[in-house]
Amino acid sequence: MSSGTCFHCGLLLPADVISFDEKRFCCEGCKTVYELFSASDMSCYYDFAVAPGASPTAASEKYGFLSNAEIASSLLDFQEGDTAIVTLRIPHIHCSSCIWILENLSRLDAGVRQSTVNFPKKNVRILFDPSQTTLERLVGLLCRIGYEPYISLENYKGETVKKDRSDLYKLAVAFFSFGNIMLLSFPEYFELHEYWLDQYRGFFRLLIFLLALPSFLYSASGYYKASWKSIRTGRLTIEIPIALGIIVMFVRSVADMLLNHGPGFFDSMCGLIFFMLLGRAFQTKTFQFLNFERDYRSYFPVAVTRIVNGQEESVPVDEIRKGDRLLIRNQELIPADAVLISPTASIDYSFVTGEALPVRKASGDKLFAGGRQCGVSIEMEVVADMSQSYLTSLWANEVFQKQHERAVESVTDRVSRYFTPALLVIAFGGFFFWMGRDLTTAFNVFTAVLIVACPCALALTAPFTLGNILRILGRRRLYLKNARVIEQLASVDTIIFDKTGTITASGDGAISYDGRLFSEGEKRQLASALKHSQHPLSRMLYTHLATGGTDPVSSYEEHPGKGIRACVGDVAITLGSALFVGAPVQQETAEVHVAINGTYAGRFRFAQRYRESLEEVFTALSARYQLGLLSGDNEGERERLENLLPKSVTMRFNQTPQDKLEYIRSLQSEGRKVLMIGDGLNDAGALAQSNVGISITEDVNIFSPACDGILDAADFAALPGFLSLSRKAMWVITMSFGLSLLYNVVGLSYALSGHLYPLVAAIIMPLSTVTIVSFVTIVGNAYARSVFRKKPAKKNLTADNYHFSGLQPNLPLK
Repeated sequence: MSSGTCFHCGLLLPADVISFDEKRFCCEGCKTVYELFSASDMSCYYDFAVAPGASPTAASEKYGFLSNAEIASSLLDFQEGDTAIVTLRIPHIHCSSCIWILENLSRLDAGVRQSTVNFPKKNVRILFDPSQTTLERLVGLLCRIGYEPYISLENYKGETVKKDRSDLYKLAVAFFSFGNIMLLSFPEYFELHEYWLDQYRGFFRLLIFLLALPSFLYSASGYYKASWKSIRTGRLTIEIPIALGIIVMFVRSVADMLLNHGPGFFDSMCGLIFFMLLGRAFQTKTFQFLNFERDYRSYFPVAVTRIVNGQEESVPVDEIRKGDRLLIRNQELIPADAVLISPTASIDYSFVTGEALPVRKASGDKLFAGGRQCGVSIEMEVVADMSQSYLTSLWANEVFQKQHERAVESVTDRVSRYFTPALLVIAFGGFFFWMGRDLTTAFNVFTAVLIVACPCALALTAPFTLGNILRILGRRRLYLKNARVIEQLASVDTIIFDKTGTITASGDGAISYDGRLFSEGEKRQLASALKHSQHPLSRMLYTHLATGGTDPVSSYEEHPGKGIRACVGDVAITLGSALFVGAPVQQETAEVHVAINGTYAGRFRFAQRYRESLEEVFTALSARYQLGLLSGDNEGERERLENLLPKSVTMRFNQTPQDKLEYIRSLQSEGRKVLMIGDGLNDAGALAQSNVGISITEDVNIFSPACDGILDAADFAALPGFLSLSRKAMWVITMSFGLSLLYNVVGLSYALSGHLYPLVAAIIMPLSTVTIVSFVTIVGNAYARSVFRKKPAKKNLTADNYHFSGLQPNLPLK
């Protein structure tokens, strides 16, 4: 274990490290969790993984709504007598230590009878006795040990989508039929003549027929329905020759058995159905631990605190009405549009408008739903029901009111427009050609053509290629909704980026200082004063200054919306706005002014921190794509971005969510195929409107808006590689189509001449399938290795984020 990281959570240790039991911890919370595990004889938690824990959180206020019996009951899966069951989503689950501690909750709370972890879904199912413990206590326990559950309005509503498992059942039936028929047909392959085999040959053939029926009638039913639908709509899709080939093989096999001409082609038929369904499952496989269809309810809290006659009560968020007075605590979400009653507030609208820094509000100002309070608790009066708020109005747009299925024709559909009619013409042409010469040969030619040219190879090419690429992208932490998104990615010609949270990194921004230099002692004193503030700018500044430890603070006053006054020893520290500090300059956005012992010292300026390799990513993409940047921020960063990004990048600032959506729509009206990359609710409309919408997030398990893909922010630099691989995937499909076409030309030439018997065609068909699947897998993996070959590390754009500008004071002292 590194001496510079916390024993419990693995985070870097601060200057004021906490030591206990010969271990080092980053905070009192981690130390408390360690003590709790040690006292409960559960210290082996740390044996499964290095620093497996997470910093604990306080749940006393945040989950106080769980004391409301109606709300708590709505979150339970089952409750009867002394038994209750709840399933909670725990985003932090990541290793065997997590599983072990969560499945041993009974040793931490006597009311828990059993707890079971579903690792892929990051859920824990807890069976407990409500007479001994409560849901509120259980959630509090999970928070104290660093496994805070994710509870949102979506959970409270209990709306879940039942997964359709019919394709899985069809695949299982086809596999069962295929395997058993192959086993029973083995003697027929070699034409073995043995007494018992000859005696029971009819019985074995009947058994093969019965085993083939479920596969023919049930497993292949989807192809029959799709074919019929295509015929009714006047479209020729790939399902038509597939369904026709299956039916021909079945009818021909039944005829061969009845006429004692042979065992038929039931094995090939079931093998075809199995491989087709396997390819479909491979293509439609997605990442079950992610949700690509989230809306604002996934972000909203279950309940809020309402003040009635001076008393606080927790109420479900959908029961909020106009005129209600609400108490919003630090880091809590504003659930409805309201008017601020408290003197001041600092509201973070980054997730709704894209504004990077908190906005200061005064009493009487309007607050919009979706903002997050930063600092002390505030009171506000609701002016509109939640359903009529600004945030929920974003979902009133038609783009969210329907299933936004984009009219994208797949590569397989494009090929089938020509392949299907050509195949039918050749099959019936061959039949009529031979019918006047030899009727038996005519039927053999007809069935051989449909069997040998049955487009299984064509139909399997795209699913297996795209399914393989989907898996490769997932390993690189780009999680796509389904394989069809890869085809759409390959066709985009325009990429639009959101700014805040997309090309900017979370956490500390770039900080510069303008004023006289501080001594090391003064830095410690400033850090000591900042340590007690929860304001975002205070936390960022404290992180930068607290490199040499802190000193005791004898007095501390925080004035919300203004600043801090503190005494560190005999030194008076004042930090805050220019007016509060008494600075001889006007306040600008995102500044903290400093005075020591009543004398003005200077000001800290905060700029946004951009992601590593941002310049390289935009430079690489600009060679092929039209690039754009949309931001809800003002134009304060325009000059910096113009120096950083290629000149061809279009930049638009002060963009509302509706502005972003309309801009995407205008590009599409010009024939552009747009990829939108965003991160928050303010981008939800644009993500839904675009041809492909990708949400970038620092943690794939937390909220992200509805989208086609989720990109881990740590792999932002790989974006050009992702797009390159999607284009190469289409090349793989094209090459495999060519290979399949060559196979069909050779096979059909033999079939039409009458020299290719249906039995031989049935043997060749699965061999072509294996060849195609192997080809696309090998070539796809080779392309992925070439695209993601390791490159030398790029310069970190934030290496010099923090600096003092000059040795001489730039501002006069007061």
